[in-house]
Amino acid sequence: MKDFPIPVRSIGPGSQVEDEVLDYMPMPQGMETFRAPLLPEPEQLAGRHRAHAALRDALAQLEVVCRGGGNRHVDLAGLDADDLALVNQVLGEGEVSAVVHAAGDAALGVQVQEAVFAGVWRVVTTAQGRVVSDIIELGHIPEVLKLAARQDVDPVVPRWQGGLPPNVQNAPALLAEIEDQWRLWRPGQPAHVVNLTLLPMSVEDIGFLDHHLGTGRVLILSRGYGNCRITNTHRPNTWRVVYYNSQDVVILNSVEISELPEVAQAAAEDLEDSLERLKEVLAWVEQA
Repeated sequence: MKDFPIPVRSIGPGSQVEDEVLDYMPMPQGMETFRAPLLPEPEQLAGRHRAHAALRDALAQLEVVCRGGGNRHVDLAGLDADDLALVNQVLGEGEVSAVVHAAGDAALGVQVQEAVFAGVWRVVTTAQGRVVSDIIELGHIPEVLKLAARQDVDPVVPRWQGGLPPNVQNAPALLAEIEDQWRLWRPGQPAHVVNLTLLPMSVEDIGFLDHHLGTGRVLILSRGYGNCRITNTHRPNTWRVVYYNSQDVVILNSVEISELPEVAQAAAEDLEDSLERLKEVLAWVEQA
């Protein structure tokens, strides 16, 4: 028998040598969900009447908010260190935090931390490192963040003169679109989002864009699914919103025109859920 004149080669799955491996971008691995706060022992609750009163007041104010009453506040100024410790333990720390940087040495700075109950916020105002106000604010988002963003608006819009810097090509046209949007946007309208990740933007384009938008004093961090960093700009109702995965790789880079990005705010259903959860926790605290 003669040899077969055509060489036989294996075909089909697994028969070929794979020289390249698909390299997928890592996706977020963790998602923040509600975790009940670690409550103190019953003996630690004894005699903490002012803390109990503040928590009951917070629950009552949250009920008003859920009925559409707007943001409400509970002042913690009269609480001693032990009462504050109990309030801190019951509220816990949620997925959203924020800071308003002081504009100067004599200016006020603000630190914001959402509780494990969405829509329940701890808002601490400081001056030169000294606490001047400590409140619980109930609502979709603390009003101070919106106020600071409005105060940061610069009425003078910088205009580039002469030739563009190297590698800057698409940013000027995009800035014109963004300016049209912030001039047209009105409260109550849907947010307008410009997704920079999907556009042919160089590093120099991004830098040129950020230079002309400016960076304000408000910084918001959300850890709902991966991480989200939100900063206000010097343009009206214009925010820089950047999402990162669990490896701190940028997965979405955008400019959003709105009063404040929804990703940082507690939704109406979140407020209702927080009301029920806070009732349960407060009932346990009162019975202990």
